[in-house]
Amino acid sequence: MKLSPMSPSKYYIFLFNFLLITSTTLSKSNFQPKTLFLLVKKDPSSLQYITQIHQRTPLVPLKLALNLGGESLWVDCENDHKSSTYKPARCESAQCELAWSTSCGNCYVNNTLLPICNSCYNVVSNHITSTGGEIAEDVLAIQSINGSIPGPVAIVPNFIFSCPITSNLTQNLGKNVKGMVGFGQQSPVSFATQFASIFKFSRQFAICLSSSTKRNGVIFIGHSPYFISLAFDASRDLIYTPIITQQRFVTITYPHYVRIIRPSPEYYVQVSSVRINGKTLPLNKTLLTLDENEQGGTRISTDVPYTELEPSIYDIVSKAFITEMPKEVKKVPALQPFKTCFDSTYIGVSRLGYDAPEINLVFHKQNVYWTIIGANSLVKVKEGVICLAFVERKKATGQAIVVGGYQMQDNLIEFDLSRSRIGFSNSLFYRQTMCANHNYA
Repeated sequence: MKLSPMSPSKYYIFLFNFLLITSTTLSKSNFQPKTLFLLVKKDPSSLQYITQIHQRTPLVPLKLALNLGGESLWVDCENDHKSSTYKPARCESAQCELAWSTSCGNCYVNNTLLPICNSCYNVVSNHITSTGGEIAEDVLAIQSINGSIPGPVAIVPNFIFSCPITSNLTQNLGKNVKGMVGFGQQSPVSFATQFASIFKFSRQFAICLSSSTKRNGVIFIGHSPYFISLAFDASRDLIYTPIITQQRFVTITYPHYVRIIRPSPEYYVQVSSVRINGKTLPLNKTLLTLDENEQGGTRISTDVPYTELEPSIYDIVSKAFITEMPKEVKKVPALQPFKTCFDSTYIGVSRLGYDAPEINLVFHKQNVYWTIIGANSLVKVKEGVICLAFVERKKATGQAIVVGGYQMQDNLIEFDLSRSRIGFSNSLFYRQTMCANHNYA
């Protein structure tokens, strides 16, 4: 069985009209925020980026993992879930259509007949495994921005999300993390897209991940400016490259077997070459191109803590990096998961991090590139040892380059879905600031 959803452009028109009608309690107020925000912090054990929302009635704080390429918000509803405003979406409803429902009327869970079984279900994932999720609505609260400081709290009465049919999906997340907040492109019910439709601002958001496990970074949802510190708008330094859109096959085995085609929520960009200290590396260009099966190419992701490279690309990058390192810096045995490590005794340190070769990811044009400096290319793994913060891809297939969280830290990255582009600021250290220097605590 194959199901093909309506086109993304029709979805967004449908979503705008639907949420405009269902959010009448908001329209009674003159409060129309242009930008919202979430605080986000790196979990030291899982290396995931964790944020917090307030959901349900009464409102409850929920810790959630950031899922950049996730289709929607999903929350564990099996354990300690109480809400007087929880409302399952019914089969063939607008909510089911928006959330890309794959099945309807699952009357059994663990061989137990449910009293009501006309809910609709979609796919939820934690990067490792997927399962079905009941599509639902509930109250959600998020804080707005007033210039460079927090503004009033915005409350959405009918925010669409999913409840996995099993709580096992949270086992691979951090301690006390209850789900994931998805910001994927092309999804009508992604976190940023729903807010943009409700508050009538452009479909865009920006992430600024802190390198500290003690201090928060920030996720901006809505219009720039994006103030990092009182006077500095980090959006003014952005360079842009197009987002590559892609289709994907999704196979569901529970409660019914179904194979569907849907737009991919992942963020792909074209990296045409890689330079180290200005020297272009001899990479296999075929690997740098994304094919129709989502193989090859470059993905931007918070799924992985460090950038993953296809084995032949890793080999070329690591050898060039070693060659360009200061001669007095010596290699030492590898420390997992890293393969290229150095004695840090004789390496210099500046406000840009370690004195390391400059890496450029060159995008769709030769003059459009993202610079990775020592603070993002080398990581301290123990006293006296630093390693190249890139790892070799273990899977036989996948993207040639998956840009991970460590490389994005203390950079502002804007995802402008309305214009189908991603903006990169380069390191905020160049501006003598960092992602933790915001005023939204």
